[in-house]
Amino acid sequence: MKPEYDFSRGRRGAVLSTRGKTRITIYLDDAIVQAFKAESERTGKGYQTLINEALAQQTGVADKPVTAAQVRKIVREELEQIRS
Repeated sequence: MKPEYDFSRGRRGAVLSTRGKTRITIYLDDAIVQAFKAESERTGKGYQTLINEALAQQTGVADKPVTAAQVRKIVREELEQIRS
């Protein structure tokens, strides 16, 4: 390492913020991990991301998709405001 590098004010730890996430250790069945890794290869998403999405969906934490009825209601409300 070159002597001109100054790390005296450096900090240890992750470079990216992990706000809203918690690091845990979890043991999953090999078949589960293999299935998520296969899905990861197919979709291009990380397998841990896929596991997180599956857990969020199962627990009801995941965002629910907007229905056609909700879109129609929003459009009607917006059109009313424009006309007023």
